[in-house]
Amino acid sequence: MAPRDEQQTRSRKKPISNGSTVSSIGNGIYVSDNGSRSSAREERLSRRKSRVKKARSRSKKEGTPLCLAATGVFCVYLFLCAVLFKSMPEEQRQVGISKVRDVVQKTKERVRKTKEKVTSKFSSFRHYDVADEVHSDESASAAAAAEVKISLLPGIPLGKWPVSIRNEEFNFEEIEHPGHLDGSVMMHVPKFWADDPVAIHQNKQMTRERAMAIGTCIVADDKGSFMRGDKCPEDQRTIFVAIASYRDFQCRDTVDSIFSRASYPERVRVAVVDQIAGDDVSCDRPHEPCETNPKQSLCRWKDQIDVFQMDAALAVGPVFARHLGHRLYRGEYYSMQSDAHVTFTRNWDVDIIQQMEATKDDMAVLSTYLTDLQGSIDENGNSKRNTRPIMCNTEYEGVGEEKHLRHLSQPEAMPEIKGMPQAQPYWAAGFSFSRGHFVATVPYDLYQPMIFQGEEMSITLRGFTIGYDFFAPERSVCFHSYEKFAPERNKVHKFWEHSNMYAGTGKKAMKRLLGIVHMNPEVDPSEWDHREEKKYGLGGARTTDKFYETFGIHVKEKTVERHLCQFVKNKMHNMMMPNLRSDGMGIDYSKIHFRWKDPRPNEP
Repeated sequence: MAPRDEQQTRSRKKPISNGSTVSSIGNGIYVSDNGSRSSAREERLSRRKSRVKKARSRSKKEGTPLCLAATGVFCVYLFLCAVLFKSMPEEQRQVGISKVRDVVQKTKERVRKTKEKVTSKFSSFRHYDVADEVHSDESASAAAAAEVKISLLPGIPLGKWPVSIRNEEFNFEEIEHPGHLDGSVMMHVPKFWADDPVAIHQNKQMTRERAMAIGTCIVADDKGSFMRGDKCPEDQRTIFVAIASYRDFQCRDTVDSIFSRASYPERVRVAVVDQIAGDDVSCDRPHEPCETNPKQSLCRWKDQIDVFQMDAALAVGPVFARHLGHRLYRGEYYSMQSDAHVTFTRNWDVDIIQQMEATKDDMAVLSTYLTDLQGSIDENGNSKRNTRPIMCNTEYEGVGEEKHLRHLSQPEAMPEIKGMPQAQPYWAAGFSFSRGHFVATVPYDLYQPMIFQGEEMSITLRGFTIGYDFFAPERSVCFHSYEKFAPERNKVHKFWEHSNMYAGTGKKAMKRLLGIVHMNPEVDPSEWDHREEKKYGLGGARTTDKFYETFGIHVKEKTVERHLCQFVKNKMHNMMMPNLRSDGMGIDYSKIHFRWKDPRPNEP
């Protein structure tokens, strides 16, 4: 970006109007078309600060005296009515009772009719997009039939396309900020698409029928349903992209890269949790005003960019930010997670879907630590790399009850497994691509603030027990900004700049994280928070013990069998894939009896 553009972006001089559409989104303001120095931006900053101020002053105890007083007045009123009613002659009492019954009956009838109208309108809202408003009665009947079909699979909501949280503000919910679980700070956030993950996987290996009931297509079938399962052509399958950004100047360039280099950008929806402060540039703000350059990706595809903006002072680490990101999922066929400082390759969407489908495993999750951007992409946006990084190297760190596993640097070499992604034991947060139901069934835990290391092993184990299998992509479709922008990136703020505001929360969160995945057996379960443990917990398809035994992790001794990469680089894939279920719903670990043992225990 030119210096002049950057100066305009960060300037706070007299604002000018650019016709922006501003609407409230959660604890921030969504600006659909941000021009330089716009009045909308000034209003957004002002409203965001006001919301944070109000949130901090809000307390559940404030209304207690008022509620008690109201309850007392109501009780006195009831007492007086009872005395008056008892003193009435019998004939008047019977007339009064009859009138009350009539009023109650009429009220019930009005409520019933109102409910029918609301249900009818809401059903229409769920089934149709803007173009569907002119659908015939025959299409409405088909949609009703689709509703009945979906209802046969409890716990799985309907999906539609296009979709945006901007249309759901009326249905947001309030949650306690995880750094203030005393209720002193509340946040207004989108609801989950599927509020109960267990209702989807039913605490067992998910069936193919249920998996195929999740995932939208950009084109509806002849019955008006966007939920077409594997009958949806690959180039019409929607992709949800979740990005958590903390005051990151490269975030908007990442979003631009996603759309500008996709083969089919019309099927991509990006959801950003944008944690910013002061003059930080928001992730949806183009480098130039859309009025002067409407061809920019952030202008062309603005309706497919959802930004949940929150004040950086409320940030408590990537886990909470990504939790909010998972709340923005709305039933897309595929889901992807990326860092906020990533550059994508040309035709990345077609490439990664082809790799995903090559596994023939609907429970596959492609994930890796990304290679550095330096020397990785040519001037046409094509990858120059032929190597494959794999996730296989982890070690314990920390002391005492906080000792946990964290991933170390990972090996990268020419693929020994060719023609498809390669099986690996671990999941990485920087890049993840899977079917959409992975986000719906393994949502980030709300109650893990101030966690930076350890989240990846938590998601790995939760996903494994629900039945997911992890793979290293054969080809990288995006690259990470480590070295190329090192001077600029070193100046980017980190979430722990506010750590003094949340002292002690990280230790409590780590106890919960380890407790849920059975990694701290020495700790009394009563010592950690069990809130919504089923929602953010383990599945019933596999056990954590099976994972620990297979990959050489000793949770009591807090040690690992090292040199696991020797097994993962070629042998693991060849051992595991023959046990893929015939319906493509995951590897059957009941047929695997392997236990990794370090072949060189005396070597580093």
